[in-house]
Amino acid sequence: MSRIYGLMGAMDEEIELLLSAMTDVSTSIKAGITYTTGNIHGHQVVVCKSGVGKVNAAVTTQILIDRFGVEQIIFTGVAGAVQPDLNIGDMVISSTCMQHDMDVTPLGFAKGIIPYQETSEFAADPGLVRLAEQACQSLGDRYIVGKVLSGDQFVASRELVTALHQEMGGACTEMEGAAVAQTAHMNGVPFVVLRSMSDKADGSAHVNFAEFAVKASHRSHRIVEYMLGHLD
Repeated sequence: MSRIYGLMGAMDEEIELLLSAMTDVSTSIKAGITYTTGNIHGHQVVVCKSGVGKVNAAVTTQILIDRFGVEQIIFTGVAGAVQPDLNIGDMVISSTCMQHDMDVTPLGFAKGIIPYQETSEFAADPGLVRLAEQACQSLGDRYIVGKVLSGDQFVASRELVTALHQEMGGACTEMEGAAVAQTAHMNGVPFVVLRSMSDKADGSAHVNFAEFAVKASHRSHRIVEYMLGHLD
C-alpha cells in the first residue's frame, strides 16, 4: 500500500496550487477544516489549510494523523526572515522547530523550553530535509537549513528579530511550524517545514507581505511538487 502524505498550509495562497494539481479528488470536513484527498504525481495525499496560529495547526495535524492516517507531513508557506543574510524569496528548510513565545523564564527555564518535557526543539526528518535541499538545488532557489521559530504573533519588531536570532538561533519566524512539529513528534510521524521568506520581520511587512506572499507561495509549491515527484 502506498504511503499517505499530509500537505499543509496556513492560508489559501499556500495550498491552492497543490489543490489544482490533484486528481481523483474528494473532500471532507472535520473541526471546521476542509481536508482534500487525492493524488499528485502518483502519491496519495491529503491537502488542508490549517488556518493561522499554533492551536489551529496542532488540531489539523492531529486529525491528519488520526483520521487520514498520514505517514509523513510537509508544511509549506511563508515566513519572516530572522537570520540577517536571508532575503525575501529565500527558502528555509526546517532543521528543527521551536516555540519562541513559550516563556517560563521566571521559573528558571530558558526561553522556548516547555517545562517538564523531554524535548522542546523538534527535529525534522533527515530524509525529507535532504529531498527539500535537492529540490532547491535543482530549481535554483537560495535556501538554508535552519531553526524555524513559531509563535502566536506576527513579528514586526527589529529588536525582537535580533533576539530571536541571537538568543534562540532562529532562521525565520512564523505562526504554525512548531505546533505541527510537536504534534508530529508526539505521534512519531516524520515532518518537514518549508518556508519562503515573504518579509524581513522588521516592521516593513506592511510593504512586503502582500506583494511577496503570492510569489513566495508559488516558490514553495514548486519545491513541494519536486519532492512529490522524487519520493520513493
